[in-house]
Amino acid sequence: MTEDVLYQEPEPGIAVITLNRPDKRNAINVSASRTLAMLVERTEATRDIRVVILTGEGPVAFCAGADLDDIAAGAGEQLMVNGAGMGGLIHARRRKPWIAAVRGAAHGGGTELALACDMIIAGKNARFTLPEVKRGLIAGAGGVYRLMRRISPALAMELLLTGNGLDAERAAALGLINRQVEDDEVLASALQLARQIAANAPLAVQETLLIARQALALGEDDLRMATDVACQRLATSEDIIIGLRAFQEKRTPEWKGR
Repeated sequence: MTEDVLYQEPEPGIAVITLNRPDKRNAINVSASRTLAMLVERTEATRDIRVVILTGEGPVAFCAGADLDDIAAGAGEQLMVNGAGMGGLIHARRRKPWIAAVRGAAHGGGTELALACDMIIAGKNARFTLPEVKRGLIAGAGGVYRLMRRISPALAMELLLTGNGLDAERAAALGLINRQVEDDEVLASALQLARQIAANAPLAVQETLLIARQALALGEDDLRMATDVACQRLATSEDIIIGLRAFQEKRTPEWKGR
């Protein structure tokens, strides 16, 4: 693991991954992409990790997208890892919730990394931009369709076709972000949200997340079937017994995740 991406477990059940290239506006180079991809796999494989926070070092930028120096050097394809896109995150199949903690600019691929997460906490100076059409490109790392799903389609279309950005206040009004806070409170707010999620039954959170992510893509019958299957899986879990006993005994449950 390189110092381009940092990993911490500040509290039980919570991992914090920090893009650590502030001099490059936390742009993703090949090294950072490979390290981030490794951490995606690591957090997925570690049962005790229940929520992951992705953030960027410094107040200027969450992430400026792909490092243009690496692309100019012909290493653009190496930014795509494990068939899951940039950082092995954009298209990764994840069972655990991710929270983007955004300060400063989320530019191009940086916005797409935030959109790949399930929730976004943003500082007042955050700004989200998908400017690819200004460069003869499209927001090809999920930005086109994910933005359409997260806010009003008409407004998403405007942003995608103009390349204009959203400040944090406007993003909050449109429902793109979960919370808008002071810049120096972004990580603390993300940790607070992560803590609330991590306190719940991990299997139930994972099953809920799986269905919720498909809610806009599948029809009612398919979603009902997926819900029934999830309920059947949970009915045989140890956690459901733990949860019911804790409720009856008026105490905090100690989840096993199985």
